[in-house]
Amino acid sequence: MNKTPDSGAAPQRLGRGMIVAAWLLLLALLTWFFNESLNRQHNPNQLVMTAMSADGQPEVRLKRNRFGHYVATGQINSQPVVFMLDTGATDVSVPLPVAEKLGLEKGQPVQYRTANGTIRAWQTVIDEIRLGDLGIGPVRASINPGTQGDEILLGMSFLKHLDFKQQGDTLTLRPPARH
Repeated sequence: MNKTPDSGAAPQRLGRGMIVAAWLLLLALLTWFFNESLNRQHNPNQLVMTAMSADGQPEVRLKRNRFGHYVATGQINSQPVVFMLDTGATDVSVPLPVAEKLGLEKGQPVQYRTANGTIRAWQTVIDEIRLGDLGIGPVRASINPGTQGDEILLGMSFLKHLDFKQQGDTLTLRPPARH
């Protein structure tokens, strides 16, 4: 029986290829899983739910992320965005690349004093900002060319229209109480 020297090599190569493919698939799945886990840790409010309070008012409850911030997915003019709530910010602050994607118009140039010094930005007005079922508009905002990333600082020009209360790791937002 004459065997060619390569007759056993093809199945062996196929077996090695399958092992390599299995490891690559496992690494891809682990990467996806841990990226999703990190995203959920950074933004635990990716799906903002609205509940009705005892007096029939809509309420949004946000969980604080592991860094102590309230980050939530919402909408500007019906387009999805990510907000970081910032009670120390006078206006809603939109990074320039995000503002361009949203089609926000640059208005009057303005200067703001921030913790990082004085910045130049442009005023703008957002037709509507939504966080769950809480929608407010028009809202004064600024387009900030110096901000990195895609998170929008949800400042007091939005938050002043709501009552908010922090208890533990939960922030509850609702329309002001009717008198």
